[in-house]
Amino acid sequence: MEKYLADADKQFVEGSVVKGTVIDVRQNEVLVDIGYKSEGLIPKYEFMEPESIVVGTELEVLLEKIEDENGMVVLSFEKAEQKKNWDKIVLLCNEGGTIEGKVRSKVKGGLTVNIGVEAFLPSSQIDVIPPRNLDDYVGKTFKFKVVKINQERKNIVLSRRELIEFERDDRRRALLGEMKVGEIREGIVKNLTDFGAFIDLDGLDGLLHITDMSWGRINHPSEMVKVGAKVEVMILEIDREKERVSLGLKQKQRNPWDDIALKYPINSKVRGKIVSVVPYGAFVQLEEGIEGMVHVSELSWTKRIARASDVLKVGDEIDAMVLEIKRDEQKISLGTRQLESNPWSEVAKKYPAGTKVTGKVRNLTNFGAFVEVEEGVDGMVHVSDMSWTRKVTNPTEIVKKGQTVEAVVLEVDAANQRMSLGIKQLTEDPWRNIDQHFRMGDLVTGKVVKLASFGAFVELAGGLEGLVHISQIREERIEKMKDVLKAGDEVNARVIKIDNAERRIGLSIKAANYSADQLEAEKRMFEDALKPGEAIVDLEHAFDQAQDEKNQ
Repeated sequence: MEKYLADADKQFVEGSVVKGTVIDVRQNEVLVDIGYKSEGLIPKYEFMEPESIVVGTELEVLLEKIEDENGMVVLSFEKAEQKKNWDKIVLLCNEGGTIEGKVRSKVKGGLTVNIGVEAFLPSSQIDVIPPRNLDDYVGKTFKFKVVKINQERKNIVLSRRELIEFERDDRRRALLGEMKVGEIREGIVKNLTDFGAFIDLDGLDGLLHITDMSWGRINHPSEMVKVGAKVEVMILEIDREKERVSLGLKQKQRNPWDDIALKYPINSKVRGKIVSVVPYGAFVQLEEGIEGMVHVSELSWTKRIARASDVLKVGDEIDAMVLEIKRDEQKISLGTRQLESNPWSEVAKKYPAGTKVTGKVRNLTNFGAFVEVEEGVDGMVHVSDMSWTRKVTNPTEIVKKGQTVEAVVLEVDAANQRMSLGIKQLTEDPWRNIDQHFRMGDLVTGKVVKLASFGAFVELAGGLEGLVHISQIREERIEKMKDVLKAGDEVNARVIKIDNAERRIGLSIKAANYSADQLEAEKRMFEDALKPGEAIVDLEHAFDQAQDEKNQ
Protein backbone atom coordinates (compact mmCIF):
# COMPACT_ATOMS: atom_id res chain seq x y z
CA MET A 1 0.00 0.00 0.00
CA GLU A 2 2.79 2.41 0.87
CA LYS A 3 4.44 1.68 -2.48
CA TYR A 4 1.12 2.30 -4.26
CA LEU A 5 0.62 5.64 -2.53
CA ALA A 6 4.15 6.70 -3.30
CA ASP A 7 3.66 5.86 -6.99
CA ALA A 8 0.34 7.72 -6.91
CA ASP A 9 1.97 10.83 -5.46
CA LYS A 10 4.41 10.85 -8.35
CA GLN A 11 1.48 10.96 -10.81
CA PHE A 12 -0.04 14.06 -9.23
CA VAL A 13 2.07 17.20 -9.69
CA GLU A 14 0.80 20.64 -8.65
CA GLY A 15 0.13 22.79 -11.72
CA SER A 16 -0.56 19.84 -13.99
CA VAL A 17 -3.80 19.00 -15.80
CA VAL A 18 -5.31 15.67 -14.63
CA LYS A 19 -8.45 13.73 -15.40
CA GLY A 20 -11.29 13.39 -12.93
CA THR A 21 -14.86 12.21 -12.56
CA VAL A 22 -17.83 14.04 -11.06
CA ILE A 23 -19.07 12.08 -8.07
CA ASP A 24 -21.48 14.65 -6.63
CA VAL A 25 -23.24 17.83 -7.82
CA ARG A 26 -24.16 20.18 -5.00
CA GLN A 27 -25.95 23.56 -4.95
CA ASN A 28 -22.86 25.68 -5.53
CA GLU A 29 -20.08 23.11 -5.94
CA VAL A 30 -19.10 20.02 -7.88
CA LEU A 31 -17.17 17.18 -6.13
CA VAL A 32 -14.54 15.61 -8.41
CA ASP A 33 -12.47 12.43 -7.91
CA ILE A 34 -9.05 12.45 -9.63
CA GLY A 35 -7.97 9.06 -8.24
CA TYR A 36 -6.10 10.59 -5.35
CA LYS A 37 -6.64 9.78 -1.71
CA SER A 38 -8.98 12.81 -1.40
CA GLU A 39 -11.47 14.53 -3.70
CA GLY A 40 -11.63 18.19 -4.70
CA LEU A 41 -14.45 20.77 -4.84
CA ILE A 42 -14.89 23.03 -7.87
CA PRO A 43 -17.23 26.09 -7.72
CA LYS A 44 -20.10 25.88 -10.19
CA TYR A 45 -19.42 29.39 -11.57
CA GLU A 46 -16.27 27.99 -13.25
CA PHE A 47 -18.43 26.09 -15.72
CA MET A 48 -19.84 27.89 -18.76
CA GLU A 49 -22.89 25.58 -18.65
CA PRO A 50 -23.15 24.26 -15.09
CA GLU A 51 -26.48 22.56 -15.83
CA SER A 52 -24.67 20.11 -18.14
CA ILE A 53 -22.48 18.82 -15.30
CA VAL A 54 -23.92 15.59 -13.82
CA VAL A 55 -22.59 12.68 -11.76
CA GLY A 56 -20.27 10.58 -13.91
CA THR A 57 -19.14 13.46 -16.14
CA GLU A 58 -15.43 13.17 -16.92
CA LEU A 59 -13.40 16.35 -16.73
CA GLU A 60 -9.87 17.63 -17.12
CA VAL A 61 -8.97 19.84 -14.17
CA LEU A 62 -5.94 21.74 -12.97
CA LEU A 63 -4.37 20.40 -9.79
CA GLU A 64 -3.58 23.62 -7.96
CA LYS A 65 -2.65 22.08 -4.60
CA ILE A 66 -2.21 18.52 -3.35
CA GLU A 67 -3.81 19.29 -0.02
CA ASP A 68 -5.49 22.28 1.59
CA GLU A 69 -6.02 22.85 5.33
CA ASN A 70 -8.84 20.30 5.23
CA GLY A 71 -6.73 17.63 3.54
CA MET A 72 -8.57 17.96 0.20
CA VAL A 73 -6.98 18.53 -3.20
CA VAL A 74 -7.58 21.98 -4.72
CA LEU A 75 -8.89 21.75 -8.27
CA SER A 76 -9.94 24.25 -10.98
CA PHE A 77 -11.83 23.44 -14.13
CA GLU A 78 -11.58 27.02 -15.41
CA LYS A 79 -7.79 27.22 -15.06
CA ALA A 80 -7.40 23.87 -16.72
CA GLU A 81 -9.41 25.16 -19.66
CA GLN A 82 -7.32 28.31 -19.76
CA LYS A 83 -4.10 26.31 -19.64
CA LYS A 84 -5.30 24.00 -22.41
CA ASN A 85 -6.81 26.83 -24.46
CA TRP A 86 -4.06 29.44 -24.22
CA ASP A 87 -1.97 28.05 -27.08
CA LYS A 88 -5.11 27.29 -29.03
CA ILE A 89 -6.46 30.85 -28.49
CA VAL A 90 -3.19 32.47 -29.44
CA LEU A 91 -3.00 30.30 -32.55
CA LEU A 92 -6.58 31.04 -33.64
CA CYS A 93 -6.76 34.66 -32.56
CA ASN A 94 -3.98 37.09 -33.32
CA GLU A 95 -4.08 40.76 -32.35
CA GLY A 96 -6.77 42.44 -34.49
CA GLY A 97 -8.83 39.28 -34.82
CA THR A 98 -12.40 38.70 -33.65
CA ILE A 99 -13.52 36.23 -31.00
CA GLU A 100 -16.69 35.45 -29.05
CA GLY A 101 -16.78 35.39 -25.28
CA LYS A 102 -19.00 35.55 -22.22
CA VAL A 103 -18.71 38.31 -19.64
CA ARG A 104 -17.83 36.72 -16.32
CA SER A 105 -17.67 39.52 -13.78
CA LYS A 106 -17.09 43.19 -13.07
CA VAL A 107 -13.59 44.20 -11.97
CA LYS A 108 -11.81 47.46 -11.37
CA GLY A 109 -11.62 49.39 -14.63
CA GLY A 110 -13.81 47.05 -16.68
CA LEU A 111 -15.01 43.46 -17.14
CA THR A 112 -13.48 39.96 -17.27
CA VAL A 113 -14.48 37.89 -20.30
CA ASN A 114 -14.15 34.15 -20.81
CA ILE A 115 -12.99 33.47 -24.36
CA GLY A 116 -11.55 30.08 -23.46
CA VAL A 117 -9.07 31.93 -21.31
CA GLU A 118 -9.70 34.93 -19.12
CA ALA A 119 -9.44 38.27 -20.94
CA PHE A 120 -9.90 41.89 -19.87
CA LEU A 121 -12.40 44.34 -21.39
CA PRO A 122 -11.71 47.97 -20.31
CA SER A 123 -14.76 50.14 -19.52
CA SER A 124 -13.83 52.55 -22.33
CA GLN A 125 -13.99 49.68 -24.84
CA ILE A 126 -17.41 48.30 -23.90
CA ASP A 127 -19.59 50.54 -26.11
CA VAL A 128 -19.56 53.77 -28.11
CA ILE A 129 -21.70 55.33 -25.38
CA PRO A 130 -20.08 54.99 -21.92
CA PRO A 131 -22.12 52.40 -19.98
CA ARG A 132 -23.85 53.54 -16.81
CA ASN A 133 -23.96 50.12 -15.10
CA LEU A 134 -21.37 47.40 -15.85
CA ASP A 135 -23.52 44.81 -14.09
CA ASP A 136 -25.89 44.90 -17.07
CA TYR A 137 -23.24 43.11 -19.18
CA VAL A 138 -22.38 40.29 -16.75
CA GLY A 139 -23.49 36.87 -18.02
CA LYS A 140 -24.02 38.06 -21.62
CA THR A 141 -22.15 36.80 -24.68
CA PHE A 142 -20.69 39.22 -27.26
CA LYS A 143 -18.17 39.34 -30.05
CA PHE A 144 -14.92 41.17 -29.32
CA LYS A 145 -11.86 42.41 -31.14
CA VAL A 146 -8.52 41.25 -29.73
CA VAL A 147 -6.58 44.43 -29.05
CA LYS A 148 -3.48 43.07 -27.33
CA ILE A 149 -1.97 39.69 -26.38
CA ASN A 150 0.78 39.50 -23.75
CA GLN A 151 2.44 36.08 -24.03
CA GLU A 152 4.60 36.46 -20.94
CA ARG A 153 1.78 37.50 -18.63
CA LYS A 154 -0.82 35.33 -20.33
CA ASN A 155 -2.99 38.45 -20.67
CA ILE A 156 -5.45 39.43 -23.41
CA VAL A 157 -7.14 42.85 -23.82
CA LEU A 158 -10.40 43.03 -25.78
CA SER A 159 -12.56 45.75 -27.33
CA ARG A 160 -16.23 45.59 -28.17
CA ARG A 161 -16.40 49.27 -29.04
CA GLU A 162 -14.10 48.93 -32.07
CA LEU A 163 -16.34 46.27 -33.57
CA ILE A 164 -19.41 48.44 -32.97
CA GLU A 165 -17.73 51.46 -34.57
CA PHE A 166 -16.68 49.36 -37.56
CA GLU A 167 -20.23 48.10 -37.97
CA ARG A 168 -21.54 51.65 -37.56
CA ASP A 169 -19.25 52.84 -40.35
CA ASP A 170 -20.74 50.26 -42.66
CA ARG A 171 -24.25 51.13 -41.56
CA ARG A 172 -23.56 54.85 -41.83
CA ARG A 173 -22.44 54.54 -45.45
CA ALA A 174 -25.44 52.38 -46.22
CA LEU A 175 -27.81 54.82 -44.49
CA LEU A 176 -26.40 57.82 -46.33
CA GLY A 177 -26.93 56.00 -49.59
CA GLU A 178 -30.57 55.08 -48.98
CA MET A 179 -31.77 57.97 -46.80
CA LYS A 180 -34.12 60.56 -48.33
CA VAL A 181 -35.22 64.04 -47.25
CA GLY A 182 -38.70 63.97 -45.71
CA GLU A 183 -38.41 60.43 -44.35
CA ILE A 184 -39.34 59.62 -40.76
CA ARG A 185 -36.62 57.66 -38.95
CA GLU A 186 -36.34 56.32 -35.42
CA GLY A 187 -33.23 57.05 -33.40
CA ILE A 188 -31.87 57.24 -29.90
CA VAL A 189 -30.84 60.52 -28.24
CA LYS A 190 -27.08 60.23 -27.89
CA ASN A 191 -26.23 63.49 -26.12
CA LEU A 192 -27.49 67.04 -25.58
CA THR A 193 -25.90 70.47 -26.08
CA ASP A 194 -27.23 73.98 -25.60
CA PHE A 195 -27.98 74.22 -29.32
CA GLY A 196 -29.59 70.84 -29.90
CA ALA A 197 -29.42 67.04 -29.60
CA PHE A 198 -27.43 64.40 -31.48
CA ILE A 199 -29.57 61.45 -32.53
CA ASP A 200 -28.10 58.00 -33.28
CA LEU A 201 -29.90 56.70 -36.38
CA ASP A 202 -28.55 53.15 -36.01
CA GLY A 203 -25.01 54.01 -37.03
CA LEU A 204 -25.36 57.57 -38.26
CA ASP A 205 -25.53 60.61 -35.99
CA GLY A 206 -27.86 63.42 -37.00
CA LEU A 207 -28.30 66.87 -35.44
CA LEU A 208 -31.70 67.89 -34.15
CA HIS A 209 -31.30 71.64 -33.71
CA ILE A 210 -33.20 73.36 -30.90
CA THR A 211 -35.05 75.52 -33.44
CA ASP A 212 -36.40 72.37 -35.12
CA MET A 213 -37.71 70.78 -31.94
CA SER A 214 -40.90 72.76 -31.42
CA TRP A 215 -43.01 75.38 -33.18
CA GLY A 216 -43.05 77.15 -29.83
CA ARG A 217 -40.15 78.65 -27.90
CA ILE A 218 -38.00 76.41 -25.69
CA ASN A 219 -35.04 77.36 -23.54
CA HIS A 220 -33.08 74.09 -23.67
CA PRO A 221 -33.26 70.81 -25.64
CA SER A 222 -33.75 68.89 -22.38
CA GLU A 223 -37.32 70.26 -22.32
CA MET A 224 -38.11 68.12 -25.37
CA VAL A 225 -35.82 65.05 -25.32
CA LYS A 226 -33.76 63.00 -22.86
CA VAL A 227 -30.49 61.12 -23.38
CA GLY A 228 -31.16 57.45 -24.16
CA ALA A 229 -34.77 58.02 -25.20
CA LYS A 230 -36.15 56.77 -28.51
CA VAL A 231 -37.47 59.47 -30.80
CA GLU A 232 -38.93 59.67 -34.29
CA VAL A 233 -37.51 62.49 -36.40
CA MET A 234 -37.84 63.78 -39.95
CA ILE A 235 -34.86 63.99 -42.32
CA LEU A 236 -34.55 67.67 -43.24
CA GLU A 237 -31.20 67.84 -45.03
CA ILE A 238 -28.46 65.38 -46.09
CA ASP A 239 -24.84 66.31 -46.82
CA ARG A 240 -23.38 63.04 -48.12
CA GLU A 241 -19.95 64.53 -48.71
CA LYS A 242 -19.54 65.66 -45.11
CA GLU A 243 -21.73 62.82 -43.81
CA ARG A 244 -24.02 65.22 -41.98
CA VAL A 245 -27.75 64.93 -41.49
CA SER A 246 -30.11 67.61 -40.17
CA LEU A 247 -33.19 66.38 -38.35
CA GLY A 248 -36.52 67.88 -37.33
CA LEU A 249 -39.07 67.06 -34.68
CA LYS A 250 -41.59 69.87 -35.11
CA GLN A 251 -41.86 69.18 -38.85
CA LYS A 252 -43.79 66.00 -38.06
CA GLN A 253 -46.67 68.22 -37.02
CA ARG A 254 -48.59 70.86 -38.93
CA ASN A 255 -47.30 74.38 -38.45
CA PRO A 256 -49.84 76.05 -36.14
CA TRP A 257 -48.77 79.46 -37.52
CA ASP A 258 -50.21 78.68 -40.98
CA ASP A 259 -53.73 79.89 -40.09
CA ILE A 260 -52.80 82.05 -37.10
CA ALA A 261 -54.57 85.16 -38.40
CA LEU A 262 -57.86 83.28 -38.72
CA LYS A 263 -57.57 81.68 -35.29
CA TYR A 264 -56.47 84.83 -33.44
CA PRO A 265 -57.78 87.88 -35.35
CA ILE A 266 -56.60 91.38 -34.45
CA ASN A 267 -58.52 92.90 -31.48
CA SER A 268 -59.79 89.48 -30.37
CA LYS A 269 -59.63 88.55 -26.69
CA VAL A 270 -57.42 85.56 -25.81
CA ARG A 271 -56.40 83.71 -22.67
CA GLY A 272 -53.05 82.05 -22.01
CA LYS A 273 -50.43 81.02 -19.48
CA ILE A 274 -47.26 83.03 -18.82
CA VAL A 275 -44.26 80.83 -19.65
CA SER A 276 -41.47 83.39 -19.39
CA VAL A 277 -40.98 86.84 -17.89
CA VAL A 278 -38.25 89.23 -19.07
CA PRO A 279 -37.62 92.85 -18.05
CA TYR A 280 -39.38 94.22 -21.14
CA GLY A 281 -42.44 91.97 -21.04
CA ALA A 282 -43.91 88.48 -20.70
CA PHE A 283 -44.39 85.57 -23.10
CA VAL A 284 -47.86 84.04 -23.02
CA GLN A 285 -48.57 80.54 -24.36
CA LEU A 286 -51.91 80.55 -26.17
CA GLU A 287 -51.61 76.90 -27.27
CA GLU A 288 -48.88 74.34 -27.94
CA GLY A 289 -46.34 76.05 -30.21
CA ILE A 290 -48.05 79.47 -30.15
CA GLU A 291 -46.81 82.24 -27.88
CA GLY A 292 -47.56 85.93 -27.79
CA MET A 293 -45.65 88.70 -26.07
CA VAL A 294 -47.13 91.39 -23.81
CA HIS A 295 -44.76 94.35 -23.80
CA VAL A 296 -44.39 96.16 -20.47
CA SER A 297 -45.82 99.30 -22.09
CA GLU A 298 -49.05 97.44 -22.89
CA LEU A 299 -49.79 96.29 -19.34
CA SER A 300 -51.55 99.39 -18.00
CA TRP A 301 -52.89 102.74 -19.16
CA THR A 302 -52.04 104.50 -15.93
CA LYS A 303 -49.49 102.56 -13.88
CA ARG A 304 -45.87 103.08 -14.77
CA ILE A 305 -44.48 99.54 -14.67
CA ALA A 306 -40.68 99.40 -14.77
CA ARG A 307 -40.37 95.60 -15.04
CA ALA A 308 -42.94 93.03 -16.09
CA SER A 309 -41.94 90.88 -13.09
CA ASP A 310 -43.41 93.57 -10.82
CA VAL A 311 -46.94 92.51 -11.82
CA LEU A 312 -46.61 89.13 -13.59
CA LYS A 313 -45.05 85.76 -12.80
CA VAL A 314 -44.53 82.48 -14.62
CA GLY A 315 -47.57 80.22 -14.37
CA ASP A 316 -50.13 83.04 -14.20
CA GLU A 317 -53.11 82.78 -16.55
CA ILE A 318 -54.11 86.12 -18.03
CA ASP A 319 -56.53 87.60 -20.55
CA ALA A 320 -55.17 89.82 -23.30
CA MET A 321 -56.06 91.39 -26.61
CA VAL A 322 -54.34 90.59 -29.93
CA LEU A 323 -52.69 93.79 -31.16
CA GLU A 324 -50.53 92.63 -34.08
CA ILE A 325 -49.57 89.39 -35.88
CA LYS A 326 -46.37 88.82 -37.86
CA ARG A 327 -46.87 85.35 -39.30
CA ASP A 328 -43.51 85.07 -41.11
CA GLU A 329 -41.64 86.06 -37.93
CA GLN A 330 -43.98 83.94 -35.79
CA LYS A 331 -44.74 86.83 -33.47
CA ILE A 332 -47.97 87.93 -31.81
CA SER A 333 -48.16 91.22 -29.91
CA LEU A 334 -50.61 91.24 -27.01
CA GLY A 335 -51.89 93.86 -24.60
CA THR A 336 -53.77 93.71 -21.32
CA ARG A 337 -54.57 97.39 -20.90
CA GLN A 338 -56.73 97.32 -24.05
CA LEU A 339 -59.27 95.25 -22.11
CA GLU A 340 -60.06 98.40 -20.07
CA SER A 341 -61.06 101.91 -21.13
CA ASN A 342 -58.22 104.38 -21.59
CA PRO A 343 -58.49 107.14 -18.96
CA TRP A 344 -56.58 109.46 -21.29
CA SER A 345 -59.58 109.53 -23.60
CA GLU A 346 -61.35 111.65 -20.93
CA VAL A 347 -58.35 113.77 -19.92
CA ALA A 348 -58.84 116.37 -22.68
CA LYS A 349 -62.46 116.92 -21.58
CA LYS A 350 -61.63 116.87 -17.89
CA TYR A 351 -58.62 119.19 -18.11
CA PRO A 352 -59.06 121.66 -20.99
CA ALA A 353 -56.33 124.23 -21.66
CA GLY A 354 -56.31 126.91 -18.98
CA THR A 355 -57.46 124.59 -16.17
CA LYS A 356 -55.63 125.06 -12.89
CA VAL A 357 -54.41 121.80 -11.34
CA THR A 358 -52.58 120.77 -8.17
CA GLY A 359 -50.26 117.80 -8.00
CA LYS A 360 -47.12 116.32 -6.54
CA VAL A 361 -43.78 116.48 -8.38
CA ARG A 362 -43.19 112.82 -9.20
CA ASN A 363 -39.96 113.03 -11.17
CA LEU A 364 -37.38 115.53 -12.39
CA THR A 365 -35.36 115.56 -15.62
CA ASN A 366 -32.90 118.02 -17.13
CA PHE A 367 -35.66 119.59 -19.20
CA GLY A 368 -38.51 119.74 -16.71
CA ALA A 369 -40.64 118.25 -13.95
CA PHE A 370 -43.41 115.62 -14.11
CA VAL A 371 -46.41 116.44 -11.93
CA GLU A 372 -49.01 113.81 -11.04
CA VAL A 373 -52.36 115.41 -11.84
CA GLU A 374 -54.27 112.23 -10.86
CA GLU A 375 -53.35 108.56 -10.55
CA GLY A 376 -51.85 107.49 -13.85
CA VAL A 377 -52.04 110.96 -15.41
CA ASP A 378 -48.90 113.10 -15.32
CA GLY A 379 -48.29 116.48 -16.79
CA MET A 380 -44.88 117.90 -17.68
CA VAL A 381 -43.71 121.40 -16.76
CA HIS A 382 -40.91 122.40 -19.12
CA VAL A 383 -38.13 124.57 -17.66
CA SER A 384 -39.17 127.31 -20.09
CA ASP A 385 -42.60 127.40 -18.44
CA MET A 386 -41.37 127.73 -14.86
CA SER A 387 -40.53 131.44 -14.64
CA TRP A 388 -41.26 134.67 -16.55
CA THR A 389 -38.21 136.39 -15.17
CA ARG A 390 -35.50 133.74 -14.95
CA LYS A 391 -33.98 131.52 -17.58
CA VAL A 392 -34.22 128.24 -15.65
CA THR A 393 -31.47 125.77 -16.58
CA ASN A 394 -32.48 123.05 -14.13
CA PRO A 395 -35.94 122.40 -12.67
CA THR A 396 -34.46 122.05 -9.16
CA GLU A 397 -34.03 125.82 -9.16
CA ILE A 398 -37.84 126.11 -8.91
CA VAL A 399 -39.30 122.81 -7.59
CA LYS A 400 -38.24 119.74 -5.62
CA LYS A 401 -39.25 116.08 -6.00
CA GLY A 402 -42.26 115.32 -3.78
CA GLN A 403 -43.29 118.98 -3.58
CA THR A 404 -46.96 119.84 -4.15
CA VAL A 405 -47.30 122.54 -6.82
CA GLU A 406 -49.98 124.41 -8.70
CA ALA A 407 -49.87 124.67 -12.47
CA VAL A 408 -51.97 125.57 -15.50
CA VAL A 409 -52.87 123.08 -18.26
CA LEU A 410 -51.35 124.35 -21.50
CA GLU A 411 -52.07 121.44 -23.87
CA VAL A 412 -53.36 117.84 -23.80
CA ASP A 413 -52.20 115.24 -26.36
CA ALA A 414 -54.42 112.26 -25.52
CA ALA A 415 -53.15 110.13 -28.42
CA ASN A 416 -49.60 110.23 -27.06
CA GLN A 417 -50.72 110.47 -23.42
CA ARG A 418 -49.02 113.79 -22.81
CA MET A 419 -50.08 116.87 -20.89
CA SER A 420 -48.15 120.13 -20.92
CA LEU A 421 -48.31 122.29 -17.79
CA GLY A 422 -47.00 125.70 -16.87
CA ILE A 423 -46.17 127.28 -13.52
CA LYS A 424 -45.31 130.76 -14.70
CA GLN A 425 -48.73 131.03 -16.36
CA LEU A 426 -50.27 131.22 -12.86
CA THR A 427 -49.05 134.84 -12.69
CA GLU A 428 -49.07 137.74 -15.10
CA ASP A 429 -46.01 138.26 -17.26
CA PRO A 430 -44.21 141.22 -15.66
CA TRP A 431 -42.66 142.21 -18.98
CA ARG A 432 -46.09 143.16 -20.32
CA ASN A 433 -46.06 146.28 -18.16
CA ILE A 434 -42.35 146.62 -17.48
CA ASP A 435 -42.61 150.42 -17.82
CA GLN A 436 -44.74 150.50 -14.68
CA HIS A 437 -41.91 148.87 -12.72
CA PHE A 438 -38.66 150.17 -14.23
CA ARG A 439 -37.69 153.17 -16.36
CA MET A 440 -34.44 154.39 -17.80
CA GLY A 441 -32.42 156.15 -15.13
CA ASP A 442 -34.25 154.60 -12.17
CA LEU A 443 -32.14 153.98 -9.10
CA VAL A 444 -32.80 150.40 -7.90
CA THR A 445 -31.65 148.06 -5.14
CA GLY A 446 -31.08 144.35 -5.66
CA LYS A 447 -29.18 141.25 -4.61
CA VAL A 448 -26.37 139.62 -6.59
CA VAL A 449 -27.55 136.09 -7.53
CA LYS A 450 -24.95 134.95 -10.10
CA LEU A 451 -21.52 135.91 -11.30
CA ALA A 452 -20.14 135.54 -14.80
CA SER A 453 -16.82 136.49 -16.30
CA PHE A 454 -18.45 139.47 -18.01
CA GLY A 455 -20.63 140.73 -15.16
CA ALA A 456 -23.06 140.08 -12.32
CA PHE A 457 -26.77 139.22 -12.36
CA VAL A 458 -28.84 141.16 -9.85
CA GLU A 459 -32.33 140.14 -8.70
CA LEU A 460 -34.67 143.13 -8.63
CA ALA A 461 -38.15 143.68 -7.30
CA GLY A 462 -40.79 141.43 -8.83
CA GLY A 463 -38.29 138.65 -9.49
CA LEU A 464 -36.80 140.34 -12.57
CA GLU A 465 -33.07 140.18 -13.14
CA GLY A 466 -30.68 142.74 -14.54
CA LEU A 467 -27.08 142.52 -15.67
CA VAL A 468 -24.30 144.73 -14.37
CA HIS A 469 -21.56 144.48 -16.96
CA ILE A 470 -18.00 144.29 -15.59
CA SER A 471 -17.32 147.74 -17.08
CA GLN A 472 -20.22 149.23 -15.05
CA ILE A 473 -19.01 148.34 -11.57
CA ARG A 474 -16.10 150.72 -10.95
CA GLU A 475 -14.30 153.48 -12.77
CA GLU A 476 -11.05 151.53 -12.69
CA ARG A 477 -10.57 148.33 -14.73
CA ILE A 478 -11.59 145.06 -13.03
CA GLU A 479 -9.88 141.78 -13.98
CA LYS A 480 -12.18 139.30 -12.19
CA MET A 481 -15.72 139.70 -10.95
CA LYS A 482 -15.14 137.62 -7.83
CA ASP A 483 -12.56 140.17 -6.67
CA VAL A 484 -15.26 142.83 -6.16
CA LEU A 485 -18.63 141.05 -5.84
CA LYS A 486 -20.04 137.79 -4.54
CA ALA A 487 -23.46 136.13 -4.59
CA GLY A 488 -25.70 137.59 -1.88
CA ASP A 489 -24.25 141.10 -1.96
CA GLU A 490 -26.87 143.86 -1.95
CA VAL A 491 -26.09 146.65 -4.41
CA ASN A 492 -27.51 149.98 -5.59
CA ALA A 493 -27.53 150.50 -9.35
CA ARG A 494 -28.93 152.69 -12.09
CA VAL A 495 -31.15 151.31 -14.91
CA ILE A 496 -29.28 152.20 -18.08
CA LYS A 497 -31.07 149.96 -20.61
CA ILE A 498 -34.48 148.24 -20.99
CA ASP A 499 -34.96 145.92 -23.99
CA ASN A 500 -38.60 144.81 -23.87
CA ALA A 501 -38.40 142.62 -26.97
CA GLU A 502 -35.38 140.69 -25.68
CA ARG A 503 -36.48 140.92 -22.01
CA ARG A 504 -33.21 142.49 -20.93
CA ILE A 505 -32.36 145.05 -18.24
CA GLY A 506 -28.94 146.71 -18.11
CA LEU A 507 -27.67 148.09 -14.80
CA SER A 508 -24.72 150.24 -13.70
CA ILE A 509 -23.41 150.36 -10.14
CA LYS A 510 -20.89 153.08 -10.79
CA ALA A 511 -23.59 155.29 -12.40
CA ALA A 512 -25.77 155.30 -9.29
CA ASN A 513 -24.77 158.95 -8.65
CA TYR A 514 -24.29 160.10 -12.30
CA SER A 515 -26.02 163.06 -13.95
CA ALA A 516 -28.30 162.62 -16.99
CA ASP A 517 -25.48 163.44 -19.44
CA GLN A 518 -23.16 161.00 -17.76
CA LEU A 519 -25.86 158.32 -17.90
CA GLU A 520 -26.27 158.68 -21.65
CA ALA A 521 -22.54 158.41 -22.17
CA GLU A 522 -22.36 155.32 -19.97
CA LYS A 523 -25.24 153.75 -21.87
CA ARG A 524 -23.32 154.05 -25.12
CA MET A 525 -20.17 152.72 -23.43
CA PHE A 526 -22.14 149.82 -21.96
CA GLU A 527 -23.54 148.78 -25.34
CA ASP A 528 -20.16 149.12 -27.04
CA ALA A 529 -18.56 146.90 -24.34
CA LEU A 530 -20.75 143.91 -25.17
CA LYS A 531 -19.07 141.43 -27.48
CA PRO A 532 -20.93 140.14 -30.57
CA GLY A 533 -23.35 137.39 -29.54
CA GLU A 534 -23.05 138.27 -25.83
CA ALA A 535 -26.60 138.58 -24.46
CA ILE A 536 -27.26 140.95 -21.58
CA VAL A 537 -29.39 138.40 -19.74
CA ASP A 538 -28.20 135.18 -21.36
CA LEU A 539 -28.57 133.41 -18.03
CA GLU A 540 -27.74 129.89 -19.21
CA HIS A 541 -24.45 131.01 -20.80
CA ALA A 542 -23.65 133.25 -17.87
CA PHE A 543 -24.46 130.54 -15.34
CA ASP A 544 -22.17 128.05 -17.09
CA GLN A 545 -19.33 130.55 -17.14
CA ALA A 546 -19.87 131.42 -13.51
CA GLN A 547 -19.75 127.72 -12.56
CA ASP A 548 -16.56 127.21 -14.60
CA GLU A 549 -14.88 130.12 -12.85
CA LYS A 550 -16.08 128.84 -9.47
CA ASN A 551 -14.49 125.43 -10.10
CA GLN A 552 -11.12 126.89 -11.14
